[in-house]
This record gives sequence, structure tokens and C-alpha cells, in this order.
Amino acid sequence: MWPLTIRARRPEDLDQCVDVLRQVRLVDGYPAKWPSDPKAWLDRRDFDQSWVAESTPGLIVGHVAVQNGREVTRLFVAPAARRLGVASAMLDHVSIWAGGRLILNVVDKPDSAAVAFYEGTGWRYTRTTTADWTGPRGEAVRLRHYVR
Repeated sequence: MWPLTIRARRPEDLDQCVDVLRQVRLVDGYPAKWPSDPKAWLDRRDFDQSWVAESTPGLIVGHVAVQNGREVTRLFVAPAARRLGVASAMLDHVSIWAGGRLILNVVDKPDSAAVAFYEGTGWRYTRTTTADWTGPRGEAVRLRHYVR
């Protein structure tokens, strides 16, 4: 794998992060509902910290944030950088920052690449709940909860 740098996200990274998120949306349908203000969706005040992964200086290939001290959110990797260890590297970085145990929620889809990734990399499924938000057509969304 190329040299990968995980660093704190800076305000000037947001445009590129939104571009990567658009690519992810086209391939995976994440996020389920495109936000009216994607920059604000990535830069929420209730996030404790946000990071980006750079494959070369200035080229962002991934994003992750943490809220509530240990809850992983807004994790995505550019489609062109998949299966190269980017998500694992970001999660390892976040785990060290958080002091160990992490939690996350993912939309409950049987053929989801995200579910396959988490279950294949040691995350433990704990339960399924109904989200407090709806899908793009107003439908209820089920979430799978994981701990690492």
C-alpha cells in the first residue's frame, strides 16, 4: 500500500471530503439521504474529532469522525481506494485516540459492504434498532449496532 497519512481534518479539507462523499454516494448509496448541506453534515459541532486519510499530500481518500467519546460516524473511503487498508488504518487511529473500545451503527442491509467489512474485521454485532431518522422515501431505517 502507498504511504497513508491519517491526520485531523481541517476546514479547508471539507470541499474535497464532500467530493469523496459524492463518489461514495454514487457507488454505495451512503449516506442514505443526501444532506442539504453536506459540509455541515461532515462538520457537526457535536463531533469530538474528525480525521482524513491522505494517500499523497493533499489527496484525501477517507474520512471518519467520533462523537460521544467513542462512537464512530461519517466513515467513508473513496471507491478507488477500497480494499487497500484505508478504513482499517483510520479505525485503528481512532481506537488509539479513544483509548480502546469503539461503537458504531450501520444501516441494516444484507448485502452491505459496510456490514461485511465490520464483521470481517473483528467488530461484534450487538443488536438491531430502528433509527430516529427515515430513509430517502420516508421509510423506517434499521440500524445494526457494533462494538470493537
